Amino acid sequence: MRHTLKIAGWLSVGALAGALTTISLQTVARGNMAPLPLEELQQLAAVFSMVKSDYVEPVDEKKLITDAISGMVASLDPHSQYFDKKTFKEFREGTTGRFVGVGIEITMEEGLVKVVSPIEGSPAFRAGLKPGDLITKVDDTAIKGLSLNDAVKRMRGEPNTKVVLTVFRKDENRSFPVTIVREEIKTVSVKGKVVEPGYGWIRLTQFQERTVEDFARKLEEIYKAEPQLKGLVLDLRNDPGGLLDAAVAVSAAFLPDNVTVVSTNGQLAESKFVYKAAPEFYQRRGGNDPIRRMTEATKGIYKNLKLVVLVNEGSASASEIVAGALQDYKRATLLGSQTFGKGSVQTVRQLGPDTALKITTARYYTPSGRSIQAKGIVPDVLVDETAEGSPFAALRTREADLEKHLASGQGAEVKDPAREKAREEALKRLEEESKKPVAERRPPEFGSDKDFQLQQALNQLKGLTVLASKTQTERPAEKQEK
Repeated sequence: MRHTLKIAGWLSVGALAGALTTISLQTVARGNMAPLPLEELQQLAAVFSMVKSDYVEPVDEKKLITDAISGMVASLDPHSQYFDKKTFKEFREGTTGRFVGVGIEITMEEGLVKVVSPIEGSPAFRAGLKPGDLITKVDDTAIKGLSLNDAVKRMRGEPNTKVVLTVFRKDENRSFPVTIVREEIKTVSVKGKVVEPGYGWIRLTQFQERTVEDFARKLEEIYKAEPQLKGLVLDLRNDPGGLLDAAVAVSAAFLPDNVTVVSTNGQLAESKFVYKAAPEFYQRRGGNDPIRRMTEATKGIYKNLKLVVLVNEGSASASEIVAGALQDYKRATLLGSQTFGKGSVQTVRQLGPDTALKITTARYYTPSGRSIQAKGIVPDVLVDETAEGSPFAALRTREADLEKHLASGQGAEVKDPAREKAREEALKRLEEESKKPVAERRPPEFGSDKDFQLQQALNQLKGLTVLASKTQTERPAEKQEK
């Protein structure tokens, strides 16, 4: 293809471990190997030899080497990772939206697995798991002490097999077991509908291989149901990212042809690249162009339609690329909360048929040159989750909270002294909230008539008063702890 093949294949983006990350997949071996530090390698070999000969019991040589590689890569930043045979297979499955497991998006919190969100319709969703639930055991194995990848391995398995998760629910202050039957998870990344005459809503939950096709089809359906569209809400809340070409395509649906959507910059020449709103930057080889088909079918209405984008702390990477591009060109008004701040690019290089290295190679930038890394996108209008505010926003993890996170690379970064105080106040509110009946604590479903932020987005489209937040402020990027 065109210039994009210089960085080969497949690009994806995402927020947290357990979700997807910004990826370039390369299968070609690199010829420009850096000089090897012989003295340090000799020391590594000496340690390997001592462990093999002196440890209290025999050790697996391959496991020692694999663990050494994993530790070296994991020390770089939260998104670099070594893939063994199983984790590489699982990673590739994640970009297709199909895998066998329980169906939850997860991260780590205080050594435990935290549920970010159960995938709608999945076994975990049907079993009643909720965002914020902490998984303390998988079958008889305690999570404490396991890496996130190890925990994921134990939760995945063969179809129709059972796994018992022990869950601690903070707001109910109780632990309980949940038996779940694993099945193939097919995530649906696009939802949409006409929310009221003249106004549509389309939500992306991830950027996957089928997202562009499903997105274009859903926009066609909305237009067919309501040809007199006056405005559209693009909902990217809690979207952790996914494939970069999908993010470029979604942006291209609303932007003028050939404008810059996102650029990347790093040490390698191949990491310096500009992606534009044109088919050659997102169209798969041999595939059709769903965006062009949709544009023709809808008479180009979405290129000029009034647009509001909803984002929050869970909007990351690919979501931030789309939001940043639409904001820079003043194509849309952004409403919600400051985004996650995952603005780094990881390249996946295959080391063999079944193993690979995912390593951070670049930062990405909005069309105006803004680095999103550890900063995020600040909405044009800060809007709370409910009419009463966003009482637990301070407890949510962002890129700047992750240990060893990559700095933004743009100017001085300062730590916000009010951050810990806000967290303490939020924890107190959470304690009070836990005393309420369960039905009163359940947040309204995105896209429902009780979705406060969606109602404010519709007000923005109609030129009515938007109830902006009185308490939210931009959170500055924080200096990386060394």
